[in-house]
Amino acid sequence: MFDLYKPSEDHDELRAAVRDVVDKEIAPHATEVDAEARYPQEAHDALVDTDFFAAHIPEEYDGVGADALAVAIIIEEVARGCMSSSLIPAVNKLGSLPIQLGGNEEIKQKYLPRLAAGEATISYGLSEPEAGSDTASMKTRATRDGDDWILNGTKAWITNAGVSEYYTVMAVTDPDGKRGSNITAFVVEKSDEGFSFGAKERKLGIKGSPTRELLFDNCRIPGDRVVGDIGGGLKLALQTLDHTRVTIAAQAVGVAQGALDYAIDYIKERQQFGKRIADFQGIQFMVADMGMKLEAARQLTYVAAAKSERNDSDLGYYGAAAKAFASDVAMEITTDAVQLLGGAGYVQDHPVERMMRDAKITQIYEGTNQVQRLVMGRKLLS
Repeated sequence: MFDLYKPSEDHDELRAAVRDVVDKEIAPHATEVDAEARYPQEAHDALVDTDFFAAHIPEEYDGVGADALAVAIIIEEVARGCMSSSLIPAVNKLGSLPIQLGGNEEIKQKYLPRLAAGEATISYGLSEPEAGSDTASMKTRATRDGDDWILNGTKAWITNAGVSEYYTVMAVTDPDGKRGSNITAFVVEKSDEGFSFGAKERKLGIKGSPTRELLFDNCRIPGDRVVGDIGGGLKLALQTLDHTRVTIAAQAVGVAQGALDYAIDYIKERQQFGKRIADFQGIQFMVADMGMKLEAARQLTYVAAAKSERNDSDLGYYGAAAKAFASDVAMEITTDAVQLLGGAGYVQDHPVERMMRDAKITQIYEGTNQVQRLVMGRKLLS
């Protein structure tokens, strides 16, 4: 077990190892990945080679069994260099965690070792065009046909869709059942007949991570692909998000750190009125606020990671708080980094404009920050 507020020596060594990989193999391609809106295959390969691809998979399924703080550090450090690339380990955890939390031994043995080995990625299918924050109103249906299930419907905003081999998908299995208790989780494979993808979304940021719809047209899957209990899918989905909101907070911390690092290097070199920009008190106050808020976000994220590892009863509150606070801070810091560079910050010759665009999504996905505040408010009032 690790301390709530201070990572262990092993965590510090992990950070150094990930940072080395990011600096050499991932960050150098980030500008090109963004400009071409292409999947960061270089990052994918580097993460597989170094066991940072799906480090959360337990050792009994051939994984490295990294704890929740270690996974947060991996995602943070990758996001520092390339936000699109950080979605590879983040979404692998998001897509596979329902299997870990609710799957039987057969389905765990079928999918988790392949993920741990880097032979496949896995995505998460919860949101729909008309069911974003209100997930219980989803329309995708799964109907029994003998031992099989037939899926029909659409999932929207699916990260790494088309790249991933596997998809954990939520579908209504009892249309007349109690709202929220009539949804079941399934694993869908890319090769399943009747399963296809929509066009890639044209996005503000994280352009290297493809976002597409999942389309199900009488998609037949075998009965052994059910994850957890029939009707227990939404509960499993929300339980998953309690844990994975920590990874979004880690992404936010990482991209904010990358922007702050770059801005500090710039203002220490750039001169105006005969001295470095960094020597002006107003600039120093601005940098001080950025650093202070970033460290507060990091510490809250690490506390939430510790609670995720222990599965504490108040994880829902801390996961929401870390995600909301860290993502708001990331948007503020990346915007201020652009400001510190002045006109240079507004052009693509410098990475801070990309970081600002990438940071925005952390305030939106896995539950908007308005939804996170609803979660926190209800917890505090209950």
